[in-house]
Amino acid sequence: MQGRFAQLSDPHLTTLANVPGRDLWSKRALSYLSWRRKRRFEHRREVLDALQEDLPMAELDQLLVTGDLTHIGHPDEFRQAADWLRQLGEPADVSVIPGNHDSLVRTPWHDSYGLWADYLAGDDSPADAQQPYPSLRVRGDIAFIGLSSGCPKPPLLASGTVAEEELQQLPALLKDTAQRGLFRVVCVHHCPIPGLEKWRKRLTNAEALSAILQEHGAELALHGHGHRALYNELETSVGPLPVISVPSASAMGLHGAHIAGYNLYGVERTGSGWKLNIESRSYCRDSEAFRPEENRCVELAR
Repeated sequence: MQGRFAQLSDPHLTTLANVPGRDLWSKRALSYLSWRRKRRFEHRREVLDALQEDLPMAELDQLLVTGDLTHIGHPDEFRQAADWLRQLGEPADVSVIPGNHDSLVRTPWHDSYGLWADYLAGDDSPADAQQPYPSLRVRGDIAFIGLSSGCPKPPLLASGTVAEEELQQLPALLKDTAQRGLFRVVCVHHCPIPGLEKWRKRLTNAEALSAILQEHGAELALHGHGHRALYNELETSVGPLPVISVPSASAMGLHGAHIAGYNLYGVERTGSGWKLNIESRSYCRDSEAFRPEENRCVELAR
């Protein structure tokens, strides 16, 4: 049996044109100025429209959105993003984890993540759960494990932290899904490997998370945040763990930034473990469409 899923990240799909000035007297002010000066030109809705046309949703077991749907985490942005998620697909087919921009300041649940609740939830999450993480969705032979690293931080910091409660629950979840013979995909917005991200953009407890992954293993870890296409590996007790990030899903690639892209993944069980196929697709400004960029095949002995 072969599983197929996709990852996109950091779409920053919202507009701040109608945000009242009275709502900007906080850390949001700096991010709003960044949007006015640069980000609204870099992150374009027409790029996301092209991505939606390119996504083979009917062929996917799951679509993963690894954070930062908004710019400043304003309630109006959460409403815009909720509409966009409904265009992407049903909640059972689309899984979302929070990013640092989504969690820029503390916002009431019903005005923020409550609007995305069905897309955040795991298969067995309570309907009213305001902290559904770590979440678990099982599709065929694949276990999708979601973590939240989005939480308010002081001005000028874009770092994240996985809550201690999540870290405490993660080992049992990894162990259980391994015993069930599942291909384990761990999703978190910030990079889980210490030292690979700038200090102000780091995952503050990356050492603790990476230690759990090293001890209990997984087959794939996905993150966003850096707006870059990266492939790294983390050595674990069961063998190498690919750690992959994708560019922003809406980026025009101005001023040397990575242009928009997303990844398609195919997972197949083999006699010695798993075969992971990775197809990267990138936006082309000339054709205004996505096209194949790179293919990689990784054999995971398990």
